[in-house]
Amino acid sequence: MVTESHPFEPFLPPGARILFLGSFPPQPHRWCMPFYYPNWINDYWRIMGLIHFGDKNHFCVVGEKRFDEARIRDFCTSEGLAFYDTAREVRRLKDNASDAFLEVVTPTDIPALLAHIPDCHTLVTTGQKATELAAACLHCPLPPVGGYIDVPEASASAGPTHTDASLRFWRMPSTSRAYPLPLDKKADAYRQLFTD
Repeated sequence: MVTESHPFEPFLPPGARILFLGSFPPQPHRWCMPFYYPNWINDYWRIMGLIHFGDKNHFCVVGEKRFDEARIRDFCTSEGLAFYDTAREVRRLKDNASDAFLEVVTPTDIPALLAHIPDCHTLVTTGQKATELAAACLHCPLPPVGGYIDVPEASASAGPTHTDASLRFWRMPSTSRAYPLPLDKKADAYRQLFTD
């Protein structure tokens, strides 16, 4: 069976403080832009618009079914938000974007990603599969949905460590429309992350 390699480079702006990790991008025919959370019906960028600008359509291009990639990249760089996924290579067991039918061939080396963003103190997973993969990589339990655990830096870092340092690992609800939670409730959960 054919495997797919991750289509995007990690987005790791200088000074990034928060690393968001999903599972793996949908197939390219579902993209409305070549960047993270590219599916028009995924609510990630609507949630960010609600939290940061009070407008779920802040990152939407008026009159078009696509997100404004340039505006998103500028926002993420200025806010210190980094992105990648917990799988680098997968097999799709069905011809869809569902995590339930993703077989992970090569998981992401999360400590290696973190080594590129030394100011990062928070890791966020968006969805069940991403959380399970990240917890396995970091050798830690799964955080509760909408909550976090602190992971000792020795578990999370590929580089030198400080004994009193830790990485805050948040588990957020999936931003997929398939996840049965209204947009405003999802936004409330993500708002807690940014408030913290």
